[in-house]
Amino acid sequence: MSSPDPRSPDAGERIALVFADPESGEGDREYSAERLDALANGLAAALAERGVRAGRRVALMSSNRPEFVVAVRAVWKLGAAVVLLSPAWKRTEVAHALEITEPAHAVGDHPVLAGLMPMLHLDEPVEPVEPVAADYKDPDPDADAVLVFSSGTTGMPKAVRHTHGSFAAAVRHWRDALALTARDRIQITTPPSHILGLLNIVTALDTGAWLRLHRRFDLDRMLHHIQADRITVEMAVAPIALALANHPGLESYDLSSLRFIMWGATPVTPSVAETVTRRTGVGWVPAYGASELPVITCNPLDGARLDSAGRAVPGVTLRTVSLETGEPLGPGEVGEIQARAESLMAGYLPDEATAEAFADGWYRTGDVGRIDADGWLTLTDRSKEMIKVRGFQVAPAEIEGVLHGHPGVADCAVFGVPDEADGEAIVAAVTAQGAPPDPAELIAYVGERLAGYKRPRRVVVVPEIPRLPSGKVLRRVLKERHGRATDH
Repeated sequence: MSSPDPRSPDAGERIALVFADPESGEGDREYSAERLDALANGLAAALAERGVRAGRRVALMSSNRPEFVVAVRAVWKLGAAVVLLSPAWKRTEVAHALEITEPAHAVGDHPVLAGLMPMLHLDEPVEPVEPVAADYKDPDPDADAVLVFSSGTTGMPKAVRHTHGSFAAAVRHWRDALALTARDRIQITTPPSHILGLLNIVTALDTGAWLRLHRRFDLDRMLHHIQADRITVEMAVAPIALALANHPGLESYDLSSLRFIMWGATPVTPSVAETVTRRTGVGWVPAYGASELPVITCNPLDGARLDSAGRAVPGVTLRTVSLETGEPLGPGEVGEIQARAESLMAGYLPDEATAEAFADGWYRTGDVGRIDADGWLTLTDRSKEMIKVRGFQVAPAEIEGVLHGHPGVADCAVFGVPDEADGEAIVAAVTAQGAPPDPAELIAYVGERLAGYKRPRRVVVVPEIPRLPSGKVLRRVLKERHGRATDH
């Protein structure tokens, strides 16, 4: 959505968000909080004319850009819910997401969404409306605010429903855990359609922190802007952490403005974190969350530990339960991590998936670990079969469904193996239908049909897929036999 002079806030207005697209050759576009609000009012008026009302759902599929932020705020002004679709998704994935969430309207900049339903394009002109001229009521805290996607172990992604109340609680938890204030300066390189990206954006804007939004991740641009913008808090997932540790010119950047680097989405690899700290002097703050419960634990800013995901943030209660009986366990005993919080999701779509996510009112994270007597959480495993790649949850069954459609595959099973860069790497074991299929062809076959992060790193052709008499795949056996990310 274009608007007059978006890079020139009025005199005296504090800059809230900065954006530059290196491919455009243009300089920074700067937005004050007032400007973002005026643009959101204008887009809200345009959406209202199209019939968006409180309680409706609006699909949003967009690249990283300020208009994404404006669109989310516009939908919320109307009391509607935004359905966040990953721009990495292919048509099949988007069609499934639309089927289960049933949005009546769409806004974005992606041709896949535009090909599936009428879409208001983010490049269409929208006239800003000054905040004083607009009268939008605060949304109902119990009404849906955002639907993000988390893959289920049985196949295609599920939609996670957060209300305005639960997401606002998550924002408060994140702001308090990281001690963010209006003096902080952060940058976002991760996709805003992911819960962490959206949480970072909303928390920064609500706190009054200065925010730079990047079109896409580029390590040297990230380091340059830490130095040039005097960034105070940097967010990192495993691939970014590893890239920092391996960067040959890391010492040439002045990173002294950083208070800490937050590590989330995948467990910390101590050797990687220690290498970055040794080379830069900047420490790490590990945290742990999920799409269903965005902020679960965080390390203290002073005295963070690399061997723990931290303690439960205020407002979140944790327990461990036996994997066999479901009975609560004592300190130090290993079991499934369960949680209660006001920031917990309202449920899933399809709704029938919700019941199994809870036990006596506690959210079942599916993660396995222990909580010591002082409340420190150590994650050891996952009881669910999800594969976590660069912070994204990947369902083996979804990839298996694609591979079963290849004429050269008789049977298959997908599993994850530890990977220093991505957290986990996807490996597919297949049995042949006729002549053995080419592994590279199968990897490309999946890549053509699913998002890039769901593409197997490696395909191995095996004589048979080990299964129980019930038909359940013995993924543990496959991991023992083929548990590496690449061939050696």
